[in-house]
Amino acid sequence: MPRFFIRQDQIYGNGWVRILGEDAHHISRSLRMAAGEHITVCDMQGFSYDCRLEQFEDGCVTAQIVNVTKADTEPPCHIHLFQALPKGDKLDTVIQKAVECGASEITPFESERCVVRIRADGEEKKQQRRERIAAEAAKQCGRAILPVVHPSIVFGEVIDAFAAFDVVLFCYEGDGTTPLGRVLSRIKEKFGKVDAVRVAVVIGSEGGFSLTEADAARRAGAHMVGLGKRILRTETASGFVLACLAYETELKEPSMI
Repeated sequence: MPRFFIRQDQIYGNGWVRILGEDAHHISRSLRMAAGEHITVCDMQGFSYDCRLEQFEDGCVTAQIVNVTKADTEPPCHIHLFQALPKGDKLDTVIQKAVECGASEITPFESERCVVRIRADGEEKKQQRRERIAAEAAKQCGRAILPVVHPSIVFGEVIDAFAAFDVVLFCYEGDGTTPLGRVLSRIKEKFGKVDAVRVAVVIGSEGGFSLTEADAARRAGAHMVGLGKRILRTETASGFVLACLAYETELKEPSMI
């Protein structure tokens, strides 16, 4: 069933929803749907609505809410992925897969060893494309919220953001790291069901992080985590970490011993 995201103010009256703009055009023109057919609408607050299409107007589709359910597709913890800018179109893939794996927020950043640099010209179009990729991925995989893709920032701003999180996983190839699995087990022991825990995942570019950046992250309280014996590409690492988080917080059964 087609899935769309709406704001709370698009729900009105006694169980009615307005679908506007591009989404309305997609329903009426691209999908060629008709009155009586059903769509799924998500309010980005964790609720899904089974809606029956009723009326089509220029730039607006009206639907009646048939049923409301609490969505169960969101991870128990809030995950914010900080991804160093990679070369080419790799960031598009990172965003898509991160949304599928449960990230709620994604922030690209420029680090010391990034080949790609933030440039004022063209950033607006890049931002629009990234938001569109996230929205399409959220619809495809059945997310209950629309993950946020933030504008690119610099590494110092990433460090400053650490204070807002309960856990920061800084993925590093150098010395002084703890295996990711061990860190995740400790986190689960500390927070129990991990509901509402805010987790930051920080991934470097193709060249990784410099010693200076790693030291700054360590001083800021990040967990310096290793991702195993194999070297992962930057576009692989984020999905790997998010999958491990999903296993530990959603899929792993309690020990029977």
